[in-house]
Parts: sequence; structure tokens; C-alpha cells
Amino acid sequence: MAVKYELLKVCKQTGARRGRLHTPHGVIETPIFMPVGTLATVKAMSPEELKDMNAQIILSNTYHLFLRPGPDIVLEAGGLHSFMNWDRPILTDSGGFQVFSLSNLRKIEEAGVHFRSHLSGEKLFIGPEEAMSIQNSLGADIIMAFDECAPYPADHDYVKNSLERTTRWLERCKIAHQRPHDQALFGIVQGGMYRDLREQSAREIVALDLPGYAIGGLSVGEPKEMMDEVLEYTVPLLPENKPRYLMGVGSPDSLIDGAIRGIDMFDCVLPTRIARNGTCMTSQGRLVIRNAKYKRDFTPLDPACDCYTCRNYTRAYIRHLFSADEIFGLRLTSYHNLYFLLKLMEEVREAIMEDRLLDFRNQFFAQYGLNKDRSF
Repeated sequence: MAVKYELLKVCKQTGARRGRLHTPHGVIETPIFMPVGTLATVKAMSPEELKDMNAQIILSNTYHLFLRPGPDIVLEAGGLHSFMNWDRPILTDSGGFQVFSLSNLRKIEEAGVHFRSHLSGEKLFIGPEEAMSIQNSLGADIIMAFDECAPYPADHDYVKNSLERTTRWLERCKIAHQRPHDQALFGIVQGGMYRDLREQSAREIVALDLPGYAIGGLSVGEPKEMMDEVLEYTVPLLPENKPRYLMGVGSPDSLIDGAIRGIDMFDCVLPTRIARNGTCMTSQGRLVIRNAKYKRDFTPLDPACDCYTCRNYTRAYIRHLFSADEIFGLRLTSYHNLYFLLKLMEEVREAIMEDRLLDFRNQFFAQYGLNKDRSF
């Protein structure tokens, strides 16, 4: 297989896993947060800056790269790594979520999905074979199966039909995948918020013996307590010797709680999206740098942080940049937020190794302003 998971430690306090994921472009220390580079770029960040903050792997989007510049251009450039000058691991998602979330005009068939481009209105089609062909051209280390992400809420019959179609699509993805030697195909467990359907989906997906498994269809509007509950009964159904990836989750509390429940990999646009609006993650909770009270505040965004932004610039200066609509401001907040989550996961890994992740969680939640007594 193109990737191999190595289990290093299980936390005695929580059961969280510390591991290593070996890929063609390097080793990933897990649990890990993956910055999202939708269009072959993490917004406002250079690859060199991502390396400086020790981003081990980034995610790019199949749907968006299919629309522009096109997989043929990326292939001609030598693949996504060469195209964007990134020599560390890359994961590409299947494009399925975007097909369903961005297109108002779509038709789901057994063959795949007919939809209109959100850019031009052009009629397009993506099915399992197309998703594999696109991702084979992009050349990421980890590629995702084409799936249907059911909305929340959705009734039992709809979700059951959806997950069964996702299984059939995965079987076709596995057949169509042309580069299993250097691209690991991950399947995606669906099933909405229904325990029996999650169990059914997990059985069907795991039976196909893939290099790794993702849990999809969460963080789509359901209460966090519901997401945690789904993870508690779904994660144990996945193999212990394969990586487990929770898709689309990136808030600090969800990263810690997901790791406690046995998740190895996370991704989300949250840190860069809120950064562009002036919201910063700090050890004392969220900070909105646009607020007038920071006009004469000459301290760092987070005095406990040693990132490039906090070592060199003050709240007053960054607030000025946002007030003046200067691009440098959102670059500084984006750098800080990404660093914050990457550093958080480094601390989670250390806490797992020292069997104190629950203690770490309680301390972090108290400082961040969250309810530390919440069940885990």
C-alpha cells in the first residue's frame, strides 16, 4: 500500500492514539491537523511559510482543481507537488461535498452526479471513475473516494440509500484507481446521525480493505454533542492498523475531543476563513482584532504564542492593517491561526505520549473558556 500507519502509543487516560503515517512524500506525525489549500494554495500562505510552521501535510480540492486550472494542466506541470512547489504529503478530497454544496442544479444518478459549475453554469458530470481520473492526474499521496454527503437533517430512508450508493461508488473507485502503488485510496464512512446506518456503512467500507478510512457527513450543522456520540460508536468499527480521518473539523475543542475518540487526521478551512475576518485563536479564547479596544494594545495577539506573527507584531498594528484593508493583516492572522492549531496538535501528541491527554484537555478548555467538565 502507498501509505502505512505505525501505532506508537495509546493514551491510558483516554485511549487516544499517537502514530506515524508513512507516505511517498514523507512521514506524518499523528494526530495531525491538515491546512486546506483548496486551489493548490493555502489562502494567503506560501509553501515556505507552511514549512516554517511545520505543516506536515496539506489538503487540496478535486472539484475546484477540476474546474480550474484543470487536471490536464496540473499533470503537464508534473503533478500537484511540482505545480505548487510543495514536496511534503498532499491529500485531495473527492469533490463530492462541493458537488452537493455548491451546485443548486444537480441530479444524482447511479452513474454519478450531473451538476452545473458554480463559476460558469456549464453542465458537468463527475462519477467515481471521473473522480479517480482527476485525482490520479493531480498525484496526491492520499486520495478520497467519491461519495454522497447526506444533508443534516435527513430521514432514515434517504440516508440509507445514500450510504449504499456511496459503497457502490467506492467499489467502482477501487477498480478505476490507476496508481495504488503511490496514491492511497481512503474510503468514507457515511450514515448520517443513525447508529445502525453508521455501523452498516463502516462494515461495508472496511470490507474493501483500503489503506485508510475517513468519517464523513459530520460537522454539517448537527450539535457537537451529536458528532461526539457518532464518533464514539463509529471509530471502534475501524481497523486499528489503519489511519482514521475526520473530515471538515477544525475547531480546537473538536480537535482535542476527536483525538480522544481515536481520530488521527483532521482538516478544515476554519482557521484561515475566520482569520480573514480578523478573528484569532489564542490560548485565552477567540480574539477579534477589529475591536476598538485593541487600538492602543501593543502586546502580541497571544503572549503565550511564539509564532512569527506574535514574535514580531502587536495587536494595535494588526488592527491598523485590518482597518486600512491591508492584505498583510490577514496574512498575519492566517499565519497565527494555522500555527496555533498545528502547535495544539503537537501538544496533544505530547500529552498522549505522557498519558495525560484528559488533564491537558481540561486545562485547555478552562483557559479557552469552554466547559471543561463536558463528557468525553
